[in-house]
Amino acid sequence: MYEKLEALDNFTINFSEDGILIVNIVLAFIMFGIALDVKFSDFKQVFLSPKPLIVGLFSQWIALPAVTFLIVAAGYKFIPPSVAMGMILVAACPGGNMSNYISSLAKANIALSVSLTGFSTAAAVIMTPLNFRIWGGMYINFLSKRTVDLLQPLQIDFPQILITLCILLALPLILGMLFSRFFPKIKDKILRPIKFLSLIAFSAILIMAMWNNLDNFLHNFGYIFIIVLIHNGLAITTGFSLASLFKHSIPDRRTISIETGIQNSGLGLALLFNPKIFPPGVVTGGMLFVTAWWGVWHIASGLIIAFIFRRLKKF
Repeated sequence: MYEKLEALDNFTINFSEDGILIVNIVLAFIMFGIALDVKFSDFKQVFLSPKPLIVGLFSQWIALPAVTFLIVAAGYKFIPPSVAMGMILVAACPGGNMSNYISSLAKANIALSVSLTGFSTAAAVIMTPLNFRIWGGMYINFLSKRTVDLLQPLQIDFPQILITLCILLALPLILGMLFSRFFPKIKDKILRPIKFLSLIAFSAILIMAMWNNLDNFLHNFGYIFIIVLIHNGLAITTGFSLASLFKHSIPDRRTISIETGIQNSGLGLALLFNPKIFPPGVVTGGMLFVTAWWGVWHIASGLIIAFIFRRLKKF
């Protein structure tokens, strides 16, 4: 069984630069839609009471990578090297923009969600390569000596990540909030269609990322599904447990659990498709499958969690 799963290491997924550009545009569009529901005054309380923000960032950058390492360490006999490294890469990414949409559906703290997404994305220039190096290095050194070529130094260019942050997060956020303030009637009419179109477009693009190797993905779908299901479920549980441990309010608990469970898999794919980070000869098949499916599944799991949260008053 393990030998069969190791074949994942030999598969690759092709995705053009134009495809990555489309992903970025869709992410910016999603952020604009979320911003329509946010007011400038919503951020005041976040900075007056920064404890939830600190706990959320700790859950995102410290707890989730640690939990991920424990998963791949405990299941090293069943998890191929490239799949394990893909899980570590996903855990090293910042929170995804979709988390803001999920938080709005779950009646969570949207301002806290947007703040966590912004801060975690800004910190990604340091924390993403650092976490991937630390936890990926531990996995290689103690569990799988055969995958040294999978641990590449993630040299994220700071000006580039800053431009990306402004385009995908800051600019759409400001434009959306200004649009909501000055055109409230139009906002009310377009809010629901924008959220629906964002969800469909993002899902379609992630499926496109797997299209060239669809047969290989479908052949291993059951395995990838279970791995991502467990990983994502533990991520959400980690966020909720930490927020509960520090006795945060119900909306804050929901937000932190969602932020920890919704990862920016688009950034993960962008890193994997960057030949300066992962050269063409590097084996990354399992990493690509895990990262791409995370992008699809965390939308589904987020919607499920939002549905549950909306109906439970105690959580």
